[in-house]
Amino acid sequence: MEFDLSILKPQELVSLQLRSLYEKAGYRKYHMGRFEEYGLYQENLHFLPSEQVITFTDLDGRLLALKPDVTLSIAKNAQASAEERTKYYYIENVYRPSLESHTFEEISQMGLECMGRVDDAATAEVVRLALESLGRTGRPFLLQLGHMGFVTGLLDAVGAPERCRLELLECIRDKKAHALRQAASREGLSKQGTDALCRLLELSGEGARVVESADALALNSAMSDALEELRSICGALGRDAKGVQVDLAQVGDMDYYNGLVFQGFLDGCPRAVLKGGRYDPLVARFHPGARAIGFALYLNELNRRLPEREEGERMLSVALPKGRLGDQIYHLLASVGYGCGENYSETRKLVVENQSAGIRYFLVKPSDVAIYVEHGAADVGFVGRDILCEHGADVYELLDTGLGRCDMCVAGPEDFEEEPDRALRVATKFVRIAREHYAAQGRDIDVIELNGSIELAPILGLSDVIVDIVETGTTLRENHLKVIERFMPISARFIANRSSYLFKQEAVLRLLTRLSEVIAQ
Repeated sequence: MEFDLSILKPQELVSLQLRSLYEKAGYRKYHMGRFEEYGLYQENLHFLPSEQVITFTDLDGRLLALKPDVTLSIAKNAQASAEERTKYYYIENVYRPSLESHTFEEISQMGLECMGRVDDAATAEVVRLALESLGRTGRPFLLQLGHMGFVTGLLDAVGAPERCRLELLECIRDKKAHALRQAASREGLSKQGTDALCRLLELSGEGARVVESADALALNSAMSDALEELRSICGALGRDAKGVQVDLAQVGDMDYYNGLVFQGFLDGCPRAVLKGGRYDPLVARFHPGARAIGFALYLNELNRRLPEREEGERMLSVALPKGRLGDQIYHLLASVGYGCGENYSETRKLVVENQSAGIRYFLVKPSDVAIYVEHGAADVGFVGRDILCEHGADVYELLDTGLGRCDMCVAGPEDFEEEPDRALRVATKFVRIAREHYAAQGRDIDVIELNGSIELAPILGLSDVIVDIVETGTTLRENHLKVIERFMPISARFIANRSSYLFKQEAVLRLLTRLSEVIAQ
């Protein structure tokens, strides 16, 4: 009896194909138990995606963990050395915190690890296998290459202090040029150094072209070596390199990755489905002198493809917030040629479009814009910085439009006096922002989460202060409250889905350029 492969889910079919691919390349299957001793993770927390791990005590009194990672287990148990090469592949489920559901989720991974004597040939082989893994899905794909050595080398060259490097890397990763300039200026970096960091954000596209353009920016040997490795990999891939791009703003965790990093995207999937890179520091903890490179393909993502649209499927979809801010943004868009024939504010439709301009608007609640964009239902959108910071959306933040300016503030009664010997009661709907603000001060607080009429909380004695958005301050004054501290300027940001930025890059950058030109005037 023949087996009908059509009944398999996408992730099941791909895993069968990849198993054959990896075994032909000389990789042996690695299988680990569902549980691992928690001590392994406790000693290597900075190598994990999250410090939150599900633990329990077994019948023998041992503290075990439901595995949050596979690579750490392989690195511990592999027979790796600086002289020999060990190659494994795996199909495993891991358990990690989900920001969306505030609980843990089961993630199905398939990947491979090459450890020990990892030379240029081994590196090129892993990258090629990553490329072929994406190809086996049967969908349009792109593999993005970056290099931590180039980014950290540039940070060294411009004299970036250690205390601010994580912030600078975050700005680079999320393509936040406006925030990058502000952070660099605050830390006293020169104009030339700041310009060099911002230049990183533009260095993406076809591999050979980007590497050649980046040569002029190579200010030390670390940067030159990184470019040489990228040039070598692109050359080794030959004709297969057409599915590869170089993005020198792509960065990974500095504690984990120390060289080449890469991500794989599929058209129609809202986020990266493959991630990998060089992680010598991890494997060297268990096998001194050994090196390592590998990647993981997130099989769950293969089943999350967005529904295809029969008409206008390549149009740029924009999540537009309803209300006064949305009106301001729409008028800005219309002024640069992206208006619609019908008045969007007068129609009851939730979707309006201009096919000749290649744009479609989704009219959504302001707090939902980032969700639509992060999950790929919209390609780009406009959202306040407050919402981005509160929800931590995984998107590119391409432009500060300057619209809807206001401030995140601490406010309280006119006679408010600080009592440092007790926890401060803070009422807010911005729980994450409030916690992070006071944590930076080392201040103990009790958060009272509210969703409306925040100003009423200190008036009735429910809280000592509030953390909320203040525009004119009129409501505060009329209720005998005052601004105690302004700590976060807020305005509307132009954001993009990471996958859409790649597959609709021409349209996204065209809109970004037109908006930037108008705002700069």
